[in-house]
Amino acid sequence: MTRVLTPIRRLTRMALLAPMLAGSALLATGAMTPAAHAALANGTTAPDFTLDGALGGKPIKFSLKEELKKGPVVLYFFPAAFTSGCTLEAHAFAEAIPTFKKLGATVVGVTAGNVDRVAEFSKEECRSAFPVLADPGAKVAGLYDSQKTQGSFALSSRTSFVITPEGKIVLSYTSGDPETHVQKTLEAVQVWRVAQPVQKAP
Repeated sequence: MTRVLTPIRRLTRMALLAPMLAGSALLATGAMTPAAHAALANGTTAPDFTLDGALGGKPIKFSLKEELKKGPVVLYFFPAAFTSGCTLEAHAFAEAIPTFKKLGATVVGVTAGNVDRVAEFSKEECRSAFPVLADPGAKVAGLYDSQKTQGSFALSSRTSFVITPEGKIVLSYTSGDPETHVQKTLEAVQVWRVAQPVQKAP
């Protein structure tokens, strides 16, 4: 008899398998190469940056410092626009944006691959739900120790961070499996939100 996993059970199972999957290496799925080193750890101050990108196909300029004034930021690096794993991950984040917004969090994707197609990717695959930024040469990814090489090209690994308004990283998560990143970042934002002191009405 074949067992059929519900979507929630499937995500839970994938989360448990993520450490075993993290070492696989294919650009099409955006997996990390075995030589990639660890990303910035929890508790580290997130490096500030400003990058050009797009939201719904329209150009924007994104400043991490300015965005953190509004609340926590979910910063996810992905290898290249319009590759299969990155498209799957973009769809998953787009579907979860209403939940992130209820928690006061901003989601932003950053890529060093196919940067000339970021505007198109933001509209088609990110469904105009969140901004996507171009990181030529993976320089910002390098600041977050989330840089890898694919041949002669510098790309970002598939790594997600949750950054508090104070600029602290409370989640640093690297996995070649795109399906786990939404779940992990959402859980981290929820934990952070619950830990915040309740503000009393004046």
